[in-house]
Order: sequence, then structure tokens, then C-alpha cells
Amino acid sequence: MLEETAGKPEFWNKSEDASKIMQEISLLKERVESYDRLAEFLEEWEVLLQLYEEYDHEDNHELLKEAEDINSQIDKLLEKEELRLLFKGRYDENNAILAIHPGAGGLDAQDWAEMLLRMYTRWAEKKGYTVEVLDLLPADEAGIKSVTFLVQGEKAYGYLQAERGVHRLVRISPFDTGGRRHTSFASIDVLPEVKEGVDVEINPDDLRIDTYRASGAGGQHINTTDSAVRITHIPTGLVVQCQNERSQHSNKESAMHILLAKLADLTQRRQKEELHALRGEQKEIAWGSQIRSYVFHPYSLVKDHRTGADTGNIQAVMDGEIELFLGAFLRYSSQLAD
Repeated sequence: MLEETAGKPEFWNKSEDASKIMQEISLLKERVESYDRLAEFLEEWEVLLQLYEEYDHEDNHELLKEAEDINSQIDKLLEKEELRLLFKGRYDENNAILAIHPGAGGLDAQDWAEMLLRMYTRWAEKKGYTVEVLDLLPADEAGIKSVTFLVQGEKAYGYLQAERGVHRLVRISPFDTGGRRHTSFASIDVLPEVKEGVDVEINPDDLRIDTYRASGAGGQHINTTDSAVRITHIPTGLVVQCQNERSQHSNKESAMHILLAKLADLTQRRQKEELHALRGEQKEIAWGSQIRSYVFHPYSLVKDHRTGADTGNIQAVMDGEIELFLGAFLRYSSQLAD
């Protein structure tokens, strides 16, 4: 069913080895540069403090302020290095595939799903990552019925795995003429991007591939061919589909991309379940549990129910400022692993 890579041509292994080596070199180079910056900041900080102590304190507020600014930079670098040490998972360095599905809440839930898509897109842009939509099904009136997208960037999966679960929205609904408060939900699945033959092996005989006519909003862009693709992995029962592209080939390629990620994730989760059973652990972060609430009314608050991290600046969060929650989850997961 799922097998490790074996018996690949020599050129394949060399190509993969070269890619991994270059990635490792890049990561090591970044760590050295970070260490050098930290050493420079520490040296500047010590010099400023010496100057401050040598002169009249009342006349050297600027020196103290500059030292405090450098101290703040040191704290940021140390926090970044601390988080780096928490990336221990097999796929933490990989790109991430996210799928968002609205839950209970009708139009509000569909709109909420689109708001979350925007939030993660903004976050990725600020990190210098790229976002590629693999499959998108827009809703008829507002928002989206579902979306699957790829986030490409260093440790994208390592960061975004924190977002798996149900996200809850509380606000005055823009779709309620009575101006009443509504609660909506959207579920998010996060998978690591993997490569066939490197992370996962798929037997073509294990696949059932169906084609159908893609649905859409209609009009001049409506698809009139059977370009949408649905792939079923028979041994596991996993089903993926894609209809975002105009060609059947492109949709099949995107669907296979998602299937590979799901198979890798399934293997990883099964290994964790076996380990938890051996350890006798009774609690884990379960898929489908409510992980975070975003409250717009009657007050402003975003709170993560696993880590306790929260902020009242909900607009900043919706604009992609989610580092607080990602970092808190990394620390929380590390404590659970210990």
C-alpha cells in the first residue's frame, strides 16, 4: 500500500540527494548568519551599556533607548532560534497543502471560509511564501464551498500544522437583515506536500479515476467538458477531486498532488496512534475539535483553546498576523511530546 522508496534509478537518487544537500546547505547558512547577527547585537549592546555607565545618566537617555532597541532585536532572534529547535517532525520542512470547508452556519460559514483563505494568504505573503490554489468551488451567493491550496515556503507545514481543526466565528451577520449575532464554523485540514517515489509509493492498480463535468457559477466560463477529476485510493478509501483547472490533465495532476499528501499524513497519524497506544496516552489533539474562536461581537477576541494564546486585535489576525498562535502551538506540541 504505502512503501518507502526502493530500487529507483541511480540518476533519481542522485538528483534527490543533491536537492536535499542544497536545502541543508541553505538552512545551515541561514543559521550561521543568524548567529553572526546575534553576536553583533550583543557586542553593540555591551558597548552601549558601558558608555551609559561611564557618563551622566540624565544626559544619556538616547544611549539607553538604543540599547533597549538592540535588546528587543536580540529577543526576537532568540525567539526565532527557539522556534527553530521545535521543528522536529518528518515533514516540518515541507510545503503545506490546506483545505478549508465551511460547516454549520449557511452563508455566514461560506463567507467565513473565504475570510480564512484571505487570512492565510496574507500570512504567506508576509513570510515571503507563495500560494497556489489547487481547487476552488465558489458558493452561489457569497463566500466559498471549499478550497484547497498549496503554500510554498521553508517550514510551511511545520508552521501551518497548528491550524488543523475547526475554527469558530462569532459576529453580527452581514447577511441577517435583523442585525443578529451568528456563530459559524469552518474546518481546516493541513497536509505536508510530498513526492511520489520519495515519500510515498502508489500502485496505479490501487487507483480508481473518474471524470465528470465541473460545476461553476455559470455564464460564459461554464465548463462544458468532463474535465473534473475524482481519484479514489481503493486500499484506504481516500477520495480526492479537482475541478479548478480547465484541462482534465491539469486537474488529475492536482488531484494526485493532494492524494499523495493525504497518504503521507495518514501514515504519519497511524504511527502517532500506535505510539500513543504504547505509551498509554489518553489525550491528543483530535481532528475536528474546536481549536480557536474569533469573536467580533460583543467584544473583540481571538483565543486558541489548546494553548490559551489570545489577542484582542482581531483585525490584525484577519490580516495575517497569526505568528502568536503558530509559535504557541509549537511550544505546546513540544511539551506534549516530552
